[in-house]
Amino acid sequence: MIDPTARVHASAKLANDVVVGPWSVVGADVVLGEGTVVGSHCNIQGPSVFGKNNRIYPFCSLGELTQDKKAKGGKTHLVVGDNNNFREFVTVHRATDSGDETRIGSHNHLMNYCHVAHDCILGDHIVMSNNATLAGHVIVKDHVILGGFAAVHQFVQIGEYVYVGAKSAVYMDIIPCVTVAGERARVFGLNNVGLRRNGFDRDAMKVIKQAYGIVFHAGLSKEDALAALVPLAETPIVQKMIDAMRASTRGIAREEKGVVTEA
Repeated sequence: MIDPTARVHASAKLANDVVVGPWSVVGADVVLGEGTVVGSHCNIQGPSVFGKNNRIYPFCSLGELTQDKKAKGGKTHLVVGDNNNFREFVTVHRATDSGDETRIGSHNHLMNYCHVAHDCILGDHIVMSNNATLAGHVIVKDHVILGGFAAVHQFVQIGEYVYVGAKSAVYMDIIPCVTVAGERARVFGLNNVGLRRNGFDRDAMKVIKQAYGIVFHAGLSKEDALAALVPLAETPIVQKMIDAMRASTRGIAREEKGVVTEA
């Protein structure tokens, strides 16, 4: 299953059914799980661990050294889950400091030319559209969609079920369930389409809308808004909103003026 033109390091560990295409390189300390398919002209370096059924398309470079100038050497890691698609020319880098990891979960779809920098943590069911870029230490939670050419500043955290519009630049943390867009991305209401597609029913949507109003329309301080959200926290996604606000170090992106939230 390994093309004769490919180069696989002696210390790499490949499951029996892994496919490695022409002219690809699998470096030292790389682990590729069952069902993984590596296309032609790929570069995979380690220490890196890939789970099952990952598809790596031609010209990807995964697990290379960080571009962070602060890097001092030492073993850093890339850890990838199962059932991910890395489309053509995707780049993913290992962490900066010895012992640290860049982590990507499962069921993610990274389209052409996307970049995931050092120390990023990605959850599950994420879509990064063509040329979307994450700087170092970015956290992206489950079910997020990033539009084409979206760029995320280092240390930003993006909550669950967020939609980031094409060509947006995200400089502040984003709470779950919202749509953001713009040169300095601001909130443009709830991600109603994404929430409904992911099974949120009418009752849940009503609670989410109420929580949105507390955060963006009530004129409350952060601490008062958190207190006001607590009675709604029996709905799990509201608890995730609370957690995101408490974890924020960069501040929460605010709402664009004049936004009308859909019922």
